[in-house]
Amino acid sequence: MAAVKILYEDNHVIAVYKPAGLLVQGDATGDVCLMDDVKKILKEKYSKSGNVFLGLLHRLDRPVQGIVLFAKTSKGASRLSAQFRAHSIQKTYHAVVSGTTQKQGTLVHWILKDENKNRVEVFDRETHGALRAELDYDVVKSNASHALVRINLKTGRPHQIRAQFSHIGHPLVGDTKYGGEKNKILHLAATELNFETATTGERQTINAPIPFDIN
Repeated sequence: MAAVKILYEDNHVIAVYKPAGLLVQGDATGDVCLMDDVKKILKEKYSKSGNVFLGLLHRLDRPVQGIVLFAKTSKGASRLSAQFRAHSIQKTYHAVVSGTTQKQGTLVHWILKDENKNRVEVFDRETHGALRAELDYDVVKSNASHALVRINLKTGRPHQIRAQFSHIGHPLVGDTKYGGEKNKILHLAATELNFETATTGERQTINAPIPFDIN
């Protein structure tokens, strides 16, 4: 088990940093996943016997790195899941995209996922079976060929950031699935999460460093 970096923990939730390439939840591949690693940490830290409860609240794509929040209790799972459904949790990402784009903007599209190909199709108009996808972005830094953008995700659709930026002609660096230039890693990271704690009602913000830059 690789060392897992804990970013925040209270009685009901725990936030950790997921490295690029690691699954959040186990799948048919049988590969190691973040959930199992966090369960082991909690089992050892609190000397728990038997199975450890850990609620899955949201996911990051396997090649994406950054903050993942889990529930440690059923109360935490219920209350935080409600916030995710209501889109009251603020999720911020940073990405490096190819080309130069306007300084800020809002992207609204409709996304339809092909489960067999594990890929989504993006539409400019409402389309049968497709889900509305919205995000805001602003350019943090740019040069002649790339831009580092900060993204406020309004909806959590499959491959949303990757597909939407590709659709407007600015695929993410390292995202060959959606036409991006080759790189060792996908240049997309979940860098901030703001939510309401399960019992006190206070707003809590978790931050992680931006893992890439442009010159």
